[in-house]
Amino acid sequence: MRKLVAFAAAGALALTLTACGQSGGATTSAPTGGEVKKGTIGVLMPTKTSERWIKDGDYLKQTLEADGYTVELQYANDDIPTQVTQLSSMVTKQVQMLVVASIDGVALKGGLKEAKEAGIPVIAYDRLLRETDAVSYYATFDNFKVGVLQGSSLIEGLEASGAPKPWNVELFAGSPDDNNATFFFKGAMSVLQPKIDDGSIKIQSGETEFKTVATLRWDAAVAKKRMENILTKSYSTKDVNGVLAPYDGLSRGIIAALKGQGYGSGGKKLPVVTGQDAELESVKMILRGEQYSTVFKDTRELAKATAAMVNEVAAGKTVTVNNTTDYDNGVMVVPTLLLEPVSLNKSDIKEALLKANYYTEAQMKV
Repeated sequence: MRKLVAFAAAGALALTLTACGQSGGATTSAPTGGEVKKGTIGVLMPTKTSERWIKDGDYLKQTLEADGYTVELQYANDDIPTQVTQLSSMVTKQVQMLVVASIDGVALKGGLKEAKEAGIPVIAYDRLLRETDAVSYYATFDNFKVGVLQGSSLIEGLEASGAPKPWNVELFAGSPDDNNATFFFKGAMSVLQPKIDDGSIKIQSGETEFKTVATLRWDAAVAKKRMENILTKSYSTKDVNGVLAPYDGLSRGIIAALKGQGYGSGGKKLPVVTGQDAELESVKMILRGEQYSTVFKDTRELAKATAAMVNEVAAGKTVTVNNTTDYDNGVMVVPTLLLEPVSLNKSDIKEALLKANYYTEAQMKV
């Protein structure tokens, strides 16, 4: 075992990693001599409809190119057949390696099988590739902890709001075809379920199961519509005190629905609403007191960590992972590198993002 680099996020995180041997994924042979081959790395991203995926793609491309690779970066605009075609095309082109952030964690398994047969290592980026043995490694944030941070922030906000118990809370989850969404939800419910059980929290809609509260494709319009329906059905005589929202885009859709029903005006307070990704529009909403919190995941650090993985695979070195037990994709346990997320609210978000050089003061001006 050897001690490795510490990753910083928002100037306040440090994660000490240890390198574990390659296991369960594609293996690479050490070069026989001379320089390590640096060919084309195929990078597949799910969509440009989210600010964070644009940043992920840009950071990863810049980092890999700085390391001497050629990068073919493609976005699929949340269309599964498009991403399937993109993957097959990159296999046909015999790229050196693939970094894949999937739309649907299962839909790519045919193309991944082709990649394995062609000897192309695959790194799953932020979203786990499922039901395949053709994924070599997985790089992501600690997604269960993201959920814990969201649940804890929701409770903190409810306590600070002064609203009497029981608190009326509604639950939203991410897309059911995204493996991360279940980790976020389970992490949050590990904090919220005891409060539901002891009566401190009431889910007036009665909707608590993941399959019921999930939001296909992380679509803000879908979240907005569901929130509108919940308000009509369950809150004609009551107010919502809090909403578990797993992603900033959904948070904004939910807040739009609440504003449409008079929250945030006329003395009717907006509820405590959580989020994730520190998207600029939501950062401004937090500073205005409309969204309560977000979970910041510095995707530049994920890009650096993934690029380091690419270099280790290309050089035939032991690949840096720090979890070899928890990320079972249905066929194999994928060796995983986890980075640390951080929860931010109005009290600390500007300072943390400025310190991380993530946004400028001018960008965050409200």
